Amino acid sequence: MLVIILTLTTVAIVVRIVSSPLSNVFQKQLTQRAAEPLFVSSATYGFLSVLTISFWPELNLSNLPADFWLSVLIFNLIGVLGNVLLVKAIRTGELSVLGPINAYKSVVSIVFGILLLNEIPSWMGVMGVALIVAGSYVVLDSGQRGRGFSFDILKQPEIQFRLIALVCSAIEAVFIKRAMVLSSPMTTFILWCVLGFVFSFSWVILTLRRRWKEQIAVFSTEKGTYAALFVSAGLMQFSTNTAFGGMQVGYVLALFQTSALLNVLFGYQFFKEKNIVQKLIGAAIMVTGAVLIVVFK
Repeated sequence: MLVIILTLTTVAIVVRIVSSPLSNVFQKQLTQRAAEPLFVSSATYGFLSVLTISFWPELNLSNLPADFWLSVLIFNLIGVLGNVLLVKAIRTGELSVLGPINAYKSVVSIVFGILLLNEIPSWMGVMGVALIVAGSYVVLDSGQRGRGFSFDILKQPEIQFRLIALVCSAIEAVFIKRAMVLSSPMTTFILWCVLGFVFSFSWVILTLRRRWKEQIAVFSTEKGTYAALFVSAGLMQFSTNTAFGGMQVGYVLALFQTSALLNVLFGYQFFKEKNIVQKLIGAAIMVTGAVLIVVFK
């Protein structure tokens, strides 16, 4: 039984590592072709909600505790915001830069641990932070004409959006895990899809109602890319939930960091982004730092 669980968790982690950067590729392709990030996110939630309809009758929601519903509400609100900001960042930023920045999620967890839980990081954790900072210097220097890391980089909208999305994602992961403990991966996934669509579509109605026809036209023209995004995003989220169900969130998030290497490669393959070797080296350093933080937390 243990072998089956470990195997399922391993497969889920591998699927997540591949599907996440693939989703980023399709999101960037769509936004480069006039699709709005909010519409892209809402359409993804909507399609996945339709796919889960056949499972709705099997859900037993009546006996779930209030803590479960609070967790669902929080991770959906935070998740929708983070998803939209991520797509906005991807629209103008380079995948080979934005992908490695995700390693800062481990640094965020340390900061929250110190402020809220009085957790003091180990020496290995401090070394992990140093590696992430060093790796980010290498990655960001590749696109800054030799200027290296500077706080001026934080003024770039795509970097700001990515960092906020990163914080949202870290918070979302905690509450997804909490909801799964109180229910099941399938129940949590279905509610992630359905309520994510409700919240994001409400946002669309409030802010994009005058551009509705334009976005539908883009959707019609780019059906193939949208379909690829729907599949990759669905695999990404379901595999994420499955991995959380079989392993501690911290270790899973550390393993997920390896997708940064694929982000760099996909940035080169699909969008001809430059300085790929330097970015791969920086991404590898950041991934190592993220793993050290989580494993030796």
